[in-house]
Amino acid sequence: MEKKRMTTPASLTPIRRRRLIVAVLALVAFIYFFGSPFQLPAALNGVRDISRANIAQLVKPKSKPPGKVDEIFGLLNLVTGDSEHEHILGHTESFDPTKPVDMALYAAGSDDLDWNKRVQELNERYPLVVFSKTYCPYSRRAKALLASYDLSPPPKIIEVDLRDDATQVKHVLTRLTHHSTFPNVIIRGKSIGGSDHLHALHGDKTLRRMLESAGMTIRADVP
Repeated sequence: MEKKRMTTPASLTPIRRRRLIVAVLALVAFIYFFGSPFQLPAALNGVRDISRANIAQLVKPKSKPPGKVDEIFGLLNLVTGDSEHEHILGHTESFDPTKPVDMALYAAGSDDLDWNKRVQELNERYPLVVFSKTYCPYSRRAKALLASYDLSPPPKIIEVDLRDDATQVKHVLTRLTHHSTFPNVIIRGKSIGGSDHLHALHGDKTLRRMLESAGMTIRADVP
């Protein structure tokens, strides 16, 4: 009578042997990575942390803290926005234009305003802003000079005397630019002064370079 053979590793077929090896390796890997106390080896802790961080970034909106933005861009955002925004500075209780203003006030109710992005938009859309007064001869002189350049984009003219918050805007401008009269010409958030300064820059050909460097196209043949 033939004796029944016992199954030994040597008697396994190649396929069965391969399956057994894979199963053993899988078991070892499971114990290694997920065994008690359910932690990765110390050498792989960084990998685990990175993976969790990556997942968190995918499911959670980025909350990058806003960078420091000059207050002048807050004012520019306010005055170039809706005309109804002119009531904000004039009708805000305990508003002191001689002291730094919370940027949230300049946001005009846009709680989620990205100021860094807004600064870029303002510089591209309104690289040149002129704070003017309709009855001021110096303002008219400055606006006429800029009009002769036929700029694209054109200068954004803010007629301060037509605004409800004219007094507040004047005080804020004085504090931020150290220029207390009109016009006040702003190029990319920097004041270059008033009408006399503007004409002096025009006279020595500096104004053309400044305007072009700010991203504006001069379409007129300016001498």
